[in-house]
Amino acid sequence: MDLYSFFNSSTSYRVRIALGLKDVAHETIPVNIRKLEHREAGYVSRNPSAGVPLIDDGGFHLGQSLAIIDYLDDKYPEPRLLPRDSKQRARVLEIANLIACDMHPVNNLRVLRYLTQDMGVTEAAKNQWYQHWIAEGFASLEALLARAGSGGFCIGGQVSLADCCLVPQVANALRMECDVSPYPRIRAVYEHCNTLPAFQKAAPAQQPDFDQ
Repeated sequence: MDLYSFFNSSTSYRVRIALGLKDVAHETIPVNIRKLEHREAGYVSRNPSAGVPLIDDGGFHLGQSLAIIDYLDDKYPEPRLLPRDSKQRARVLEIANLIACDMHPVNNLRVLRYLTQDMGVTEAAKNQWYQHWIAEGFASLEALLARAGSGGFCIGGQVSLADCCLVPQVANALRMECDVSPYPRIRAVYEHCNTLPAFQKAAPAQQPDFDQ
């Protein structure tokens, strides 16, 4: 299996974590989204979404991180990242979608680039934008974790898709100098997950294209 990834992409980070947790052998192929390599015709022909990540599993091309992780969960069911119990599964998806649908899209690179390059927003205003949406999303996430009784993991005392989404989002927030001190449950999950080898190996600094 090939994984097309950018080291600092939180969506790629999610999939790297899942692959590591499931111990799936794969080759990482860097795609530099800063240099717009994800918009080159050859790449878009494989991934019409023109983003990262993308997997190539023997000619089966699949983009979108949540779709990829669902595919991996079906093909490599241990450890399960989407619980079989319907209520647990729903809680995991609630958290994953809060991060993947409400938080990430408004703060990803193409949006931030549009704000500064096309809308003429200053660097300070861009950072204020980023921090606003992080604070709003993390307030909701902290409440969801409290309702779930989170500990070292988001839901049910075991690793799940929710953790695969939370850790990259917190890493990005810290990189952008957002204050995460008001969110003790989020920080507890982030810190615990990062003691696990799969999360450590998936970190941006461990990728072959780090800081390119």
